[in-house]
Amino acid sequence: MSSHDPRPVRADGILVTVAPTGAETAKADCPALPTTLEELVVAAQESQAAGAAMVHVHIRDDDHAPSLDATRLRDTVQALHEQTDLVVQLSTGGSVHDPLEQRLKVLDAEPDSCSLTLGTVNFGDDVFLNPWPFVTELYQLAQERGVLPEFEIFDLGQVATLRRLLDTYGPPPAGAVHCDFVMGVPGGMPGTAPALVAAHAALPPEVTSWSATGVGRTALPVALTTLAMGGHLRVGMEDTLTLRRGVPVESNAQLVERAVRLAGEAGRTPYDVDEARTLLRLPARTR
Repeated sequence: MSSHDPRPVRADGILVTVAPTGAETAKADCPALPTTLEELVVAAQESQAAGAAMVHVHIRDDDHAPSLDATRLRDTVQALHEQTDLVVQLSTGGSVHDPLEQRLKVLDAEPDSCSLTLGTVNFGDDVFLNPWPFVTELYQLAQERGVLPEFEIFDLGQVATLRRLLDTYGPPPAGAVHCDFVMGVPGGMPGTAPALVAAHAALPPEVTSWSATGVGRTALPVALTTLAMGGHLRVGMEDTLTLRRGVPVESNAQLVERAVRLAGEAGRTPYDVDEARTLLRLPARTR
């Protein structure tokens, strides 16, 4: 948290975000992955009970394929708001194959927050396209709608893009500049302690909070380094499908529980949803 935050929260807290589904893993390969609305709501409820305060959402269609269908998105946001207290963050990344124009329309579903990736990155064998004109259009749209952007950083150069974006268009309306380092993606920065230290050191002073995500086998190294540096955590089956070699994840709540347990060893306890909304400078809401 920056020293000028008008609504400070307790220093020993941690924001745990759960990313239950993602767009890469096939349901056939991982039957426990929550791909229907009913499964997603249950996963969100279980994750909130385990200590999560924000949910990062990708949706699927009836065939369990990634989707940005406007009606499904709106129904998903509504269901999560009605059946959980979580801060609802929609992915504007969709899958690597979704057109930019469709990704902009995600904000029509009126989430509390949206992901905003700060640059193009190789994503395995694919390319996750985020050109500067798209980044700026999405950011201005989020500002106009009052949707909190979470700035997703996949590589060190994208920290410089955040500096450029804030210099050009100013901060989000409420002043919260929240970032998430996504590490360990083939083509992005590695999920190592030196990489996280370097990326964190380059953050502009306007940043009010930050978290990190370790993909795959980098989940634990990234989580432990993040805790040592005072950051927050994003966990979930979007990013991690094994607890350790040969032991599959059975539910998103398992990953939230592990994050909370690790945070406890560092003397930190999870923020409840009200505290999370204060951290992110979001207005209070009632169910």
